[in-house]
Amino acid sequence: MEALTRRLAGNPQRYPERIVQFGGGNFLRGFVDWVVDALNDETDFGSGIALVKATPGSYKALEAQDCLFTTYLHGLQDGQFVEQTRLISAVNRTVYPYQDFAAYLALARQPEIRFIFSNTTESGIVYSAEDSVTDTPPGAFPAKLTRFLYERYQHFGGARDKGCIIIPTELIEDNATRLREIMLDYAGLWRLAPGFADWVLAHNIFCNTLVDRIIPGFPEAEAERLFTRLGYEDRLLVAGEIYHSWIIEAPPSLLEEFPVDRARTSLNVKIVADAAPYRTIKVRLLNGAHTSMVPLGIILGIESVREAMEHETLGRFLQDLIFEEVIPSVSEAPRDELESFARDVFDRFLNPRIHHRLETISLNSSAKVKERILPSLLGYIETRGELPARLAIALAGFIRLYRGDLIALNDDAETLAWFKRVWDEKESTEALVRTVLSHAALWELDLTETPGLIERVSEALAEIEAGALLELMRRVEP
Repeated sequence: MEALTRRLAGNPQRYPERIVQFGGGNFLRGFVDWVVDALNDETDFGSGIALVKATPGSYKALEAQDCLFTTYLHGLQDGQFVEQTRLISAVNRTVYPYQDFAAYLALARQPEIRFIFSNTTESGIVYSAEDSVTDTPPGAFPAKLTRFLYERYQHFGGARDKGCIIIPTELIEDNATRLREIMLDYAGLWRLAPGFADWVLAHNIFCNTLVDRIIPGFPEAEAERLFTRLGYEDRLLVAGEIYHSWIIEAPPSLLEEFPVDRARTSLNVKIVADAAPYRTIKVRLLNGAHTSMVPLGIILGIESVREAMEHETLGRFLQDLIFEEVIPSVSEAPRDELESFARDVFDRFLNPRIHHRLETISLNSSAKVKERILPSLLGYIETRGELPARLAIALAGFIRLYRGDLIALNDDAETLAWFKRVWDEKESTEALVRTVLSHAALWELDLTETPGLIERVSEALAEIEAGALLELMRRVEP
């Protein structure tokens, strides 16, 4: 079968380069580029992407396909499995700062450039004092972007209309705010022209974001079937779930330039004044369901998220945990919106094409429990005046998981060593639970001051240790 090229695809239109994209990984191709492609097809957005390799190396496979690739989206909608494919032609070319720094700076001087997208992983938005303005290029992504915008500032004399709209998608809180702060630190470190920092602040828009779409990448098991369906071979075929959400914290005027509200395709991109409530909803419902599921599923010998949801007892327990205990503790949206979000979450968990291993999700569970479960537990107590039974069981499950004999735990070394010592020195279940709940370094507060929590978690942990987890979960069914 012939490989994908522009000739084979009928020479799809190339649009003027208005977007600089740092990174070409699965998420950017399967979500951001998919959105841009839909806007190009369905609105007057008309923007091509110059794809910058933010690390050493190249995108040879992408170049071999003339910068074309296909998205394969799948998932449950209204209980039915659906799948969709789309040829993405929004990427015009690749730019390599490490091989040709002059070309990178030339890109900064293109007058039409307006948008900057990035996904350089959670560790990408960092500051390094080792980076210099004379490096070709600097190492850290924020340093590269500082150098890019400084070139633009100098070339256009600080023109108001040559600033950019910067929309990072790295999975850290307030990603754009953090990126801007680091860039201003570089402006000071490098002693750049005084007007540059003012221009960055006044004439560039930094948009915090919250993104959500699971994108596993190349669908090895489905590839040949999809190649036959598409009529070409695409080694950059990127698979992802149909569900998606993109929350962009920006002024409403962004819609005038980024017209996601005018596309026929349902893009589920929201331009909001404050992304924090949406983050809370995602963390408490979606991530909270994951973090509650992990220890209980592993204790029961379950391997994946889908298998956990399909388990007669655990699946019902998790749904009751979210609908009966987490949602009542969340005040950021009306209950009907929260319930709709939760139903989408459970549909996603049941996607038969995504094998999401519980052991993978267990990474850094100690921090996740503090962020994702504890606020719901305390919020429920404040709202209802009683302990949430299911969240207490999930907390007990976490403590049992961190005994360390069920899976190879992957967490902070100091935390793992502390839990090992606590379990090794265990005198009684209640004494162990009291020690864990009082550990301020873990929770940033003393949970033993929560009335009844020691007793409730101790009782649950004792039953888990006795092999009675299923019976324990069945007793709290409505």
